Amino acid sequence: MRNHSLVCLIVLLFSFCCLAAGSDTTPQPKLADYQDGETWVWKYKGVTTSGEIRADGQDTKKIVSQNGELFMQTAAKAIPLAVIVQPVQSKTPRYHWPLQLGKKWTFEEHWTSDDGTKGATIQDAEVLSFKEETVQAGTFMAYTIKYKGKITDSRGYSADTEDVHLYAPQVKTFIKLTQTQSGYLYVEELIEYSKQ
Repeated sequence: MRNHSLVCLIVLLFSFCCLAAGSDTTPQPKLADYQDGETWVWKYKGVTTSGEIRADGQDTKKIVSQNGELFMQTAAKAIPLAVIVQPVQSKTPRYHWPLQLGKKWTFEEHWTSDDGTKGATIQDAEVLSFKEETVQAGTFMAYTIKYKGKITDSRGYSADTEDVHLYAPQVKTFIKLTQTQSGYLYVEELIEYSKQ
């Protein structure tokens, strides 16, 4: 009888541990998680170590409904939300779903800039924490994700990079982004978030 009680206690404790571990995981947002009128506004600034400001402004994204379909409106275009929330197929994504404390992966992105320069960003990523974080838009539970690696381009540029994303499941995106690369610091922070 005593052994049976001990086994039951161990199983019960194991179950609680599994539940606690699973409570800090976040799946990729789904279409139903968004609503018409939902709006995000970030401020951003990029400064070199010599004080030269290379980026300074605001970025706004808003969910809009057009003919019964939801879109994410950016400064440049309206992207169908159904496209944005498609399951990530990449083996090297920006966010490796579900997010959870301690998760590690490699982020790799190949890109072409507006002037035709081709480049690549390759970084090792790790989820370091899940805790309350405060930005101008408010206080949110957020994952701290650190990315460390290299950026290169077809013009011969190569730099070590370190990015830190604070990803808040409640707002379905990052609330703060800090990027450091060879004498340049870029910070983007959520300053407004609203639902209508």
